[in-house]
Amino acid sequence: MSTMEENITRIQLGEKELILIGTAHVSKQSAEQVKQVIEDEQPDSVCVELDEQRYQSIKDGDRWKNTDIFEVIKQKKASLLLMNLAISSFQKRMAKQFGIQPGQEMIQGIESAEQTGAKLVLADRNIQTTFARIWGNIGFTGKSKLLLSIVYSIFSNESISEEELEKMKSQDMLDGMLKDLTENFPTLKKPLIDERDQYLAQKIKTAPGNKVVAVLGAAHVPGIKEAVHKNH
Repeated sequence: MSTMEENITRIQLGEKELILIGTAHVSKQSAEQVKQVIEDEQPDSVCVELDEQRYQSIKDGDRWKNTDIFEVIKQKKASLLLMNLAISSFQKRMAKQFGIQPGQEMIQGIESAEQTGAKLVLADRNIQTTFARIWGNIGFTGKSKLLLSIVYSIFSNESISEEELEKMKSQDMLDGMLKDLTENFPTLKKPLIDERDQYLAQKIKTAPGNKVVAVLGAAHVPGIKEAVHKNH
């Protein structure tokens, strides 16, 4: 099996073929693989592991800098703003230290869908829903730890070790940033990973056309594969 095929899971559902690409969120090779697979397969749909808000953040990385903070608080989106700032800060550190822009594979998926005329499907659950579920699963101590970890991430200049970089290669960005919290609070695995696997699986299965390519963090592929077969 070639290295290219190692990261690909093919699922046949009647006449429909699902091609899951398990990507590394901090790997240039993953973006190249996404481009190659979409060009070779010419799918009807391309699913990316993004929701509308994260998609908009990728399209316009500075949109949160121009946000009216009072409007954010009024709309109860403060936690979302903090998370976007944390992700932005984390990405800048990665780019500065390793010359890597996390999420390149998702950007490539979006661009390749446009270039091949495939339907782009934003397949992940709304980040606000995910955080609402997380918030409801932890007590006061957990909430404090979560907020502190997000604020720390925004202002941290701490270097990322090679070991941490390797771990990130198989993790979803959100999972990676909240890894310590899920270890301290095992109940968070359900809203953060398991429920999203179910949601992603459903969106991928119902994407238009008979050939669908899905660009996913490698950590989510086993759960999505299981969910697709279970519900078929």
